[in-house]
This record gives sequence, C-alpha cells and structure tokens, in this order.
Amino acid sequence: MAKIQFGSNEWVQALHNELNASEAYGEAAKNWEGDFYFVVEPEGEVKAPIYLYMDLWHGKSRAAFVVNDKREKNPAFVMAGPYSKWKKVVTAQLDPIQAMMTGQLKLKGNMVMVMKNVKAAQEIIKACTRIETEFVF
Repeated sequence: MAKIQFGSNEWVQALHNELNASEAYGEAAKNWEGDFYFVVEPEGEVKAPIYLYMDLWHGKSRAAFVVNDKREKNPAFVMAGPYSKWKKVVTAQLDPIQAMMTGQLKLKGNMVMVMKNVKAAQEIIKACTRIETEFVF
C-alpha cells in the first residue's frame, strides 16, 4: 500500500475512514460534539499553513477535508502547532493532551469538553498510526 502524504486531502480522508470504522473511537467519542481545524503551521519544507477540517459528532466523522481558506469554516475547536510536533503526535511519539498542556500544540475551544474526552483523543491518535503516512521531513 502506498504511503499517503501527511496534511493532504487523501490523508485526512483516510483518518475519516479509520475513525468511522473504529468501534473503540465510536464508544470513546459517543458524547463528543464539535468540529475541528487541525492547523499544521509552516516549518521546514512546509511553507504555508495546512488546515485539516474534521466534523466529529457522537463517535463518527461526518466530514473531513483540507480547507484552502481558513474563513471557509468556523469550527468549535482549533488545534494548532508546527509540522514537527504534528509528526510526533501522528506517529504516537507525543500525546496530544500533553502537547497542549506544555504549549507544544495550542487549542482554541472548550478545554473542559476536550478533557472530558481524553479517551476519544487517544483513539484518534491510534487511528492516525494505522495510516501509512509519508512526511516531507
């Protein structure tokens, strides 16, 4: 199976499919309500921000795609960080909650909702690790 470029529309669609196929994610996120921008900030060979949009609702991903203009959506949550930090999160080398707490990733949105759904965040990362991912650096 060919590797999928992290940050691409194909990659976020693969994550969408993984989440919808995951019973563990469905159970962990059954109370989750809120869409996201996962913002990959420019760093190294990545010269412009990448906006990955995901509409997550009660244990399912209703939509997932790359947004070219951040004004296209107004999601409930925005999680942002440099490419190198996202690479560590996606490969399960960095816990996203720990990354938020230490300022490596920044979250805009209801932090209480996120903290009540830590297991859902962990299941998203497990889904990421099941995607054959290629990184630019």
